[in-house]
Amino acid sequence: MGPEFGRGLPRAFFDRDVLEVAPELVHRVFAVADGRAGRIVEVEAYRGADDPAAHSFRGRTARNATMFGPPGHLYVYLSYGLHWCCNATCGNGAGVLIRAVRPLAGIEAMRAARGRPRREIDLANGPGKVGQAFGIDRGHDGEDLVAGSRVAILDDGHRDTRPLLVTPRIGISKAADFPWRWVAPD
Repeated sequence: MGPEFGRGLPRAFFDRDVLEVAPELVHRVFAVADGRAGRIVEVEAYRGADDPAAHSFRGRTARNATMFGPPGHLYVYLSYGLHWCCNATCGNGAGVLIRAVRPLAGIEAMRAARGRPRREIDLANGPGKVGQAFGIDRGHDGEDLVAGSRVAILDDGHRDTRPLLVTPRIGISKAADFPWRWVAPD
């Protein structure tokens, strides 16, 4: 994860209310050590004990323990028994699901990991596709995003002044009406 993708975010960035952190992750760079990187373009917030849709709603388990650790780590879980999904933790059971990423580097590695989709936009345009495109699996659960040895979220200074689209979360049945999904325009 070279300097061309910016600097790592400090722990204090993640150690805030997830509803503040989530929209600020849009336009940041998600990167892994082998050079794959992309701009985060869609996220959803999950607010722990205050959110019946959060994996941490009923408390700490072996599966969701990372959500209760220090902020700024990667919580990885298997969705529908098929797809590894990743979240940036904010402490106290809260986290931000990385729903979509626009590829910036390592595109051929992403294509190989995803079965060679024809369109670049299809490489990481869903939470399971993000995990697959970036080679994320259960072994990445608990990775420190601040230390950034294998996975990091970086700030490359890119800013888009257009307002984010704010919508209810998708693909869930509980608390589905909460407007906790942020999407970059376009």
